[in-house]
Parts: sequence; C-alpha cells; structure tokens
Amino acid sequence: MGAPQAFTDEREIAHWIAGRRESGQGTRTQPVWNPATGQAARQVRLAETADVAAAVAAAKAAQPAWGDTPPIRRARVLNAFLALLNRHRDRLAAMITAEHGKVFSDAQGEVTRGIDIVEFACGVPQLLKGQFSDQASTGIDNWTLRQPLGVVAGVTPFNFPCMVPCWMFPVALACGNAFILKPSERDPSASLLMAELLQEAGLPDGVFNVVQGDKVAVDALLAHPDVAALSFVGSTPIARYLYETGAHHGKRVQALGGAKNHMVVMPDADLDQAVDALIGSAYGSAGERCMAISVAVLVGDVGDRIVPRLAERARALKIGNGMQADVEMGPIVTREARDRIEGYIALGVEEGAQLVVDGRGLKVPGHEGGFFTGGTLFDHVTPSMRIYREEIFGPVLVCVRARDFAEALALVNAHDYGNGVACFTGDGGVAREFARRVQVGMVGINVPIPVPMAWHGFGGWKKSLFGDMHAYGEEGVRFYTRQKSVMQRWPDGTAKGAEFAMPTAR
Repeated sequence: MGAPQAFTDEREIAHWIAGRRESGQGTRTQPVWNPATGQAARQVRLAETADVAAAVAAAKAAQPAWGDTPPIRRARVLNAFLALLNRHRDRLAAMITAEHGKVFSDAQGEVTRGIDIVEFACGVPQLLKGQFSDQASTGIDNWTLRQPLGVVAGVTPFNFPCMVPCWMFPVALACGNAFILKPSERDPSASLLMAELLQEAGLPDGVFNVVQGDKVAVDALLAHPDVAALSFVGSTPIARYLYETGAHHGKRVQALGGAKNHMVVMPDADLDQAVDALIGSAYGSAGERCMAISVAVLVGDVGDRIVPRLAERARALKIGNGMQADVEMGPIVTREARDRIEGYIALGVEEGAQLVVDGRGLKVPGHEGGFFTGGTLFDHVTPSMRIYREEIFGPVLVCVRARDFAEALALVNAHDYGNGVACFTGDGGVAREFARRVQVGMVGINVPIPVPMAWHGFGGWKKSLFGDMHAYGEEGVRFYTRQKSVMQRWPDGTAKGAEFAMPTAR
C-alpha cells in the first residue's frame, strides 16, 4: 500500500437533513482549521434554531416506519453500513487527522473502535427481547417489551469525531429511533461522510440527520419538545448544563464529562512497561483524550527511578504533521486550545511544581504556523495545585508522590473526577484490592487506557458522568428504549362484575 491520501476538500460543510446536504436557514459560518499548518482549510455552516427544527421534523416523520421495521431488518442496514465503514476506514481517518491533528495511525484506531460498536449494534435484536410470565394471575399473562423513544440526539466532542458518535447512533438506530447528530464544529467532516454511508447502506431518509453548529444548536435540541433524549460527551461544566437543562425539559440525558485519570505505579511494577504506558497514554493524541493518563501517582521509591526515564522519553517525542508515518504526536486542535494548555504550564510553575520538561513554544520545521506544543512533565505536584485538580486536556503529565498503596488509593478516591484509572503492579493482591476499592468507573490493571469493549459499555463516576446509564453496550440499549409491561386476559364469558380491590395473584 502507498502513503495515505491527505484530506483536502475545500467545500463548505453543511447539514444533513432528510437524506441530503442542506445549507440551512442561517448565514453564520466558522473556519475549520488544519492544526498542522495553522491554516483555515474549509468553512462549516452553523445551524440556527430553524435548522434544528427542520432536522427534528424530518426525524419525527421518518421514525414511526423505522421503529416498526423488524429489528433484524434494521440490523441488516447496519451490517451494510459496517461493510462501508471498513471500506472507507482510511478516508475517515484522513479526515480526522486533517481536522483534529492526531496521527494517522491513531485516527485509524479511532475508526476501528467505532466499527466495533457498529458490530455490536448488528446484534441488538437479541437484546430487544422481552420477558413473559404465563398465568401471572388466574387467566392473566404478563409480558414486557422494549420500544424506541422516538427522536433522540447526540452532541459529540472534537477529540473523537468518528468513534464517539458511533457510541450513540448505531445503538439508537438499531433500537428503532431516529437520530440527530450535532458534531463538534472543529472537525465536522466525518459526520457527513458517515451520513452518506448510512444512506448508501439503505437507511431511510430522515432517520439520521446532522446539524452542524454551536451552543445555538445544542440549546435548540434541548428545548425541542419532540427530542426525547440526548447523549453527550465533553467537559464536566457542559455535561452538567446539558443534564440539568435536559431534565428541566423532561428529557432523558446521558452526559459524560471530564476526567483527570491517574496511573498508580507501585514499586514492584515493571518499569519498562510503566514508562511505555505513561508516555503513550499521556502524550498520545496530544493528550486530547478523555481517557488520557494525566497524573502519575508514584509510590515509594519508584518516583526517583522513573521520572528521569519519563523526561528522556518526553524530550525525544517525534512531533509533527500527523500524516507523516514517523510522527508520534500531532498538533493541538486549535490555537486557543494550545494557548490554554501552555497557560496551565505557566500556572504549574507559579504554583511551585517542578517543571522537568517544558513543551512550550515548540516550532516544527516546515509547519511553523501549526498549533504545536511539546510533551510537558511536572514532578512533585501536590493535590492542592490547579494543575492536579483541573482537566488540562493536553500533553501535560503531572507526577505526584505517595508513601504507600493506601495513600495512593486515597488520593485517587478523593479526586472530583472518576472516569478512568490504572494501577501497574506485579502483586495480584494489590491489583485485586485496587480494582475493588477504587472509586472510578473504568479500571486498568497494567493497562493504561482501559476503554471497555463494545459489549461492556463506557462511563465514569462522580463528576465524570451525569445520568444513570453508561454509553453503548447493554446500557446503551436501555438508554435508547423504554420498557412497556402488558397484562392480558381473555374473558371466558363468565361475568364477574366490577372489582374494587387491588388485583393479586392469590
């Protein structure tokens, strides 16, 4: 195979409503940047409330027939979509690299993890089966079934423009809902390609719609009475806002928030493995992952042994355009995001943390205008510092020292976020105790980024999740359906008159 082809389409990115591209009612646009060059590559049209209303109307009109389609036939459409995703994997990955900046191999991995969810969704008919009780009472049978909610929506982040939408819409569609996607306006091209592939797979027009935009579009989705549920992945302040606002409007909301993922390194850990894990998980995708490790909790004497090795590796990172095969870390998604990250580095210095490796001010030859910053490493960070408490969402790894396992565990459990966590150790007893006692939703033992497989579901604890159900897996099926209980009796012709007592099985 030759080198991957870069994505260079200059067309304006529009909405997808009722099976076709639509410019919409609004005139507002926003540049979509190539973060490796610092140049505006294309424009995205931002939706107004009327555009959201048009998408909801299209979804509402299409959903009843789709919901009445036998689940196995819905699954066949998704199976055709699955084949098309596999065929266009590299095309999607190139779009992601061009607009997000992550290296091409990482973008390929993102698409593959999205494909995993589509594969799971093809088997959703098995999970839509109800339960039946014969003779629940004399002459009465009782059964339950799961039915779609109707029109549902998803608001997704810039860091995974393919994978995170795939956490939502394949399961929602398999359950019989119509779906409206509001992708990030920073890297929106992948959303339209997926819409086109769904149409090619045989999905009826209107069942899947895309509205590009900003807070105007999100608020319109939250307020629209015909949107029954909304899924979200992003920062904790926005997750809380969507959860509270959605509840105010009577919607079911699943809002995944921010993270400050810790990795505990015990003195008996394999240090080669631990160093590799920290470098890959802290600096991969420039740290712009909700499952990135951003805190290393170094127990006992392991800190003095591991920090010099981390520093050497952080300084040696190959940083550049993500389409270059030898690059390990690409640029930050926008100039504003880079400036915010570098502002946190300055804050860490002010707070008294030891700046071991400073990534600020990096210039990549040939890409001097790109939004680059280097891998940054802090040591001797304390829990009172903002660089420890707050989500930086960039290639900044902070190291905290702990005397023993108990102190390390208490440190993790005291943090506001509870998305992901890891423990590296050679002791099975420590590993078991950590997995049972840690107050975090996703746990890795000698695995730095424990993203669950498609059939298990994704979700954190504490301020990392607002709502009752995790994303995808069986939890996703429950989120996108509601249970109906049916009790049935066929009269035998013997009139018994009115019954005023509560019916029982006795």
